[in-house]
Amino acid sequence: MLLRHDARRHAAGPGHVTGVARKRSPSENRPEMNRIIMNAVFALIGLLSGVLGDSLTVLRSPQYVTFRDEQWPISGEKIPDLVALTMGFSVREDLDWPGLAAGSLFQRPRANALIVVRGIDSLDFPKNVSSYPLENPVPFTLDSVANTIHTLFADSTPVVLQLAPSEERLYMMGMANTVFEDLPVTLQQIRGRLSQDGSVLTSLPLVSLSRNNEADLLFLSEVQVLYDISALLQKHKHLAKDPAPDLYSLELAGLEEIVRRYGTDSPQYTDAIRILTIALQKFADDVSSVYGNNAVVEVVTVKTFEVPLTRKSRSILESKQMGSRRTNRFKNVPSNPGSPYNLAYKYNFDYAVIFNIVLWLMIVLALAVIAISYNLWNMDPGYDSIIYRMTNQKIRLD
Repeated sequence: MLLRHDARRHAAGPGHVTGVARKRSPSENRPEMNRIIMNAVFALIGLLSGVLGDSLTVLRSPQYVTFRDEQWPISGEKIPDLVALTMGFSVREDLDWPGLAAGSLFQRPRANALIVVRGIDSLDFPKNVSSYPLENPVPFTLDSVANTIHTLFADSTPVVLQLAPSEERLYMMGMANTVFEDLPVTLQQIRGRLSQDGSVLTSLPLVSLSRNNEADLLFLSEVQVLYDISALLQKHKHLAKDPAPDLYSLELAGLEEIVRRYGTDSPQYTDAIRILTIALQKFADDVSSVYGNNAVVEVVTVKTFEVPLTRKSRSILESKQMGSRRTNRFKNVPSNPGSPYNLAYKYNFDYAVIFNIVLWLMIVLALAVIAISYNLWNMDPGYDSIIYRMTNQKIRLD
């Protein structure tokens, strides 16, 4: 068949074009097949990350802060920028994430509360909340957002609370020192709070959790902190009337200890997830109620962080450096007093702007002094005022 086709083609002459279509070789179809396979792989990875991976869940948000209902993944290092944008602040780099729609120019949330839960990739929240896969779950802090609030609202009294009960890590600023004056923050204080009336040990069904186990008490201590913060916010509803926005950041690692102690197939793990889910939903409802539905509440669930968190923070145990934690306010003190590592001082974000203003102002003043001095040196008294002309001998004789 092939020989007959070739003979017919040569007999027709070079100017004749046959109507036989050329069949594609497998090598020519390979790029298209690779492209289809790669698209399928990426779609499968996105689907699995949305089901099995870590997640960011928005429990509450005002109507003017819109989160789109799609499974767009977000990187863990971009969470501070996302919090800043939801509060109406600008960020250094644009957040290339389509999950957050453009908000109102004339309205901003009165508060933002972010809770990080370690030890689980997702919680069973209602279906009407927005949830997104979390990629690259690296440790992060909201220090940049807290600094922005302090810079923009220096004349007001915002509430900034960053707390990690299991690590006894605390940072307060503004009205937080007054509002949360009675908040137990050390593990010893929280243990004492658990033994009092109205604690979670008596108000929640513990089922398989034990009040005599260290891991269980650590988890219940963090749940107690959530309930105590909600109760204190209910007593200080005037915070919503302050023009400065408030910021709350909590990191809970008690569930991670439950997993390490009992495993994920244990009844203690199941009961802990149920208690924590109820506590987080109540916390979100209370915060939203205090601020009149003008607060954003997010929950970040991570199985484990990829790298250990290293940050320079003020610990509540450093009594020699801090003094009383109730009177410690945000002060402009050197960033490394007595540093044993000879570290450089931290510069403010406006350092480059101030440096350029001072530099060019000095250059302009120096050039102005040189020009004025040159003109004064070469000044002709004959064409100037009577004061300089009185030095002329001829005028003085007349």
